[in-house]
Amino acid sequence: MAPRRLLLVGEGNFSFAAALSETLDPSTSITATCLQRPADLARDPLARENLQRLRERGTEVRFGVDCTQLVDAFELQDREFDRIYFNFPHCGRKAGVAKNRELLAKFFQSCADVLAEEGEVHVALCRGQGGTPADKPMREWHNSWQVVAMAALGGFILSDVHPFSCEAVPGYKCTGYRSQDKSFHVEGALNHIFTRSLPYEGLQPRISRIKLGDQWFSFLEPEVLVGKLNRGFLEAPSYHPIKTINEKLIAELGKAFPLKRLKCSSPLLPQGDTSVLTSCHCDILSSAFWISLHEDNSNFESLTGGTTQDMEDFLVSFSELSLPKNPRRDSKEEAQEGTYGQAKVCLRPSLLVHVQALIQAPDFLPGSLYILSGPVFQKCRISPFTMPAFHETLFILGFNKNLKDGCLQSLLDHLKGILDSLLTQTLLKGSKLGSSVEFVFQPPGEDYMITVKSQNFGPDCVKDLIIGSVTTSATSIIHKDQCFVCVSMNLDLLAMLVWGISDWRMLWTFDNRFLKDFAPGKIEPFKSYSLYPPYYVHDISFWLDTKKRFDEVEFHTVARAVSQDTVISIQFLSRFQHPKTEQVSLCYRLTYQTCDKALTQQQVASMQSQLRKEIQQRLHVIPR
Repeated sequence: MAPRRLLLVGEGNFSFAAALSETLDPSTSITATCLQRPADLARDPLARENLQRLRERGTEVRFGVDCTQLVDAFELQDREFDRIYFNFPHCGRKAGVAKNRELLAKFFQSCADVLAEEGEVHVALCRGQGGTPADKPMREWHNSWQVVAMAALGGFILSDVHPFSCEAVPGYKCTGYRSQDKSFHVEGALNHIFTRSLPYEGLQPRISRIKLGDQWFSFLEPEVLVGKLNRGFLEAPSYHPIKTINEKLIAELGKAFPLKRLKCSSPLLPQGDTSVLTSCHCDILSSAFWISLHEDNSNFESLTGGTTQDMEDFLVSFSELSLPKNPRRDSKEEAQEGTYGQAKVCLRPSLLVHVQALIQAPDFLPGSLYILSGPVFQKCRISPFTMPAFHETLFILGFNKNLKDGCLQSLLDHLKGILDSLLTQTLLKGSKLGSSVEFVFQPPGEDYMITVKSQNFGPDCVKDLIIGSVTTSATSIIHKDQCFVCVSMNLDLLAMLVWGISDWRMLWTFDNRFLKDFAPGKIEPFKSYSLYPPYYVHDISFWLDTKKRFDEVEFHTVARAVSQDTVISIQFLSRFQHPKTEQVSLCYRLTYQTCDKALTQQQVASMQSQLRKEIQQRLHVIPR
C-alpha cells in the first residue's frame, strides 16, 4: 500500500518537497520541515518559489523543526508518519565524521517516536559516507558515518539501499554543502531505507511440561535453546522454507519408492535409551543437552485450560509454574545418581536414535522408504553453518542382502538428482553460480557424507558443506535377511543452500517479514530485510583452572547463551603460560552481529561483561 503521510526533514530550499509533491498521489500528504526560520530563507529566491508551489498544493510547511527532537514538533495525534526523508544530512561547515554520526544517531532515535509501526526512514548519503558494502568504493569503517550502527541506536535496521537519483525528482537541487549555497556531490550517492527492528528483549528460559507414561514432569529449557523449542516449522499450517524443502524432497522420493511417513516422538530421551548411540555415534551423544526432569503433580487443567500444544508431537506445553527454589535432597538417593523427584534425560541429538526401534519392528516392510522428520539439538562450536538446533529428516530403506549394491546405488542416484534440481531452482537464467552434490565415501565402513560445493551465497563465497550422511551399518535381529540404508539430512542447511539464506539464525527469527518472502510450496530467491548489520569485536582472556579440563565447546555454548546467538565467531588468538607459576591463559576474539535485529555497541558491551561473569561461574576460569 502506498504511504499516506510523509515527513521531510532538513529541507534546505524545499526543492525536494516541491518536486516530490508533483509525483505523488493526491491522497498522500506531505509535511515539509526545515531547521531555519522563515526570515533565514527570505533572501533565497529558489526557496521562496518552492514554498509558494507547496502552499498552492496545500502542503504543510513547518519551520524551526529540529530533526533530533521530532517528538516536540508534533502533537500526539499528528505523529505516525509512514515515511520520513532526510536527504544528505550534515552538521554544517567542516564538521567531522564523529559530529555527523552523532547527528544521525539522534535523528534515528527521534524517528522512533513519530514513525508508524511499519513505516520507513529514507536517508540519502554521499558516496562512501554510509560505510556499508553498498558504497563503491567502501570507506574504512572508522572513517565513515557508520549509518547502520547509528540507526541501531534508534532500533532500526537497513532493509534496502539503492542509488539516489536526482532525475527521479525533477527540479530537486540539493544545496547546503558545508552550510553554503553549493550542491553536494551526488554522483554515487545512495538512498538507505530503514525499518523498525523487533525489540531486543532478553528472552528467558521457560518451564516446559511433558507426560511420560502416566506421570507429568517439568523441566527448564536450556538457556541456549530459548526460542527454539516447539516452533512448529514442520506442522501442517506452516509454510516455512524448512517444511517446503522437506515436502519437496519427500514428494520426489515418493515417485521412486513407496513411502511410510512416521510421526516423531518426544525429543526427550531417558538416560537408558541413549545406549543405541554409543556404538557408532558417540560424538553425537557427547554433544547432547542433558536436563533434569522434575516430578510435577500440579493440576494440569488449571494451568493450561485442559489443552496441550502438540508441536511435532512433542507432548510439551508451556506454563507459568516455577520449580522449587531449594528442593530437599536425600543424600542416599543423590549417591545413586540423580536427585529426589528427578530423572536425567537429554534432548534428542539426532533422529538416528530411533533407527533401531524402527528396524526391529515386526511390521517393518522391505522396499518401503520410512520417513521421520523433526527437530534435533546438539552442542557445537560457533560457526556460520553449525547450529545448536536444526531440523533433520531421516530416510530408512530395507532390502534383501542380495540386492544391496543395486538398491543402495538406486537410492543415492535418485537423491543426488533431487538435490541437484532443488539447488538450481533459485538461480537466475544464465547464472554461472550453483551447487554440486557429492557422496564422499567414509572408510573403513560403507558410510558416506553428503557434501555440497555451493556458490549460492555469491561467486566469491564457495562453501563445502556437509548436509547429511548415509549409513549402512544398522542391523536387525528380527529381519536378519535384510540390509538397511539410513539417510540423514540437515533440512536447515539444505534450505539455506536452496534459497541462498546466508545466516542460519534467520530461519529461527520471530520477525513476520521473513515468512512474507515465501509462498506456500514455492521456491523463489530470498531477499533479506536486514542488510549489512554492524558487527562489534571484543577480546577475552582468562586463566585456566589447573584442576579442571577446559571444554572449548562448553565455552562456545555459554557464549551463545549469554549473547542470545549474537556471537557469530570465536577465534582463538593465543595461549600464554606463566614462566613461574606455569598457569595457562587463553585469549579469544569474539565477533558480535545479529541478522534480524538492531544491535548496539552498548548492548554488546553489556553481554561481554556478563560473559566474563558466566565463564567464571560455569567454567571455573579466572577472567583477566
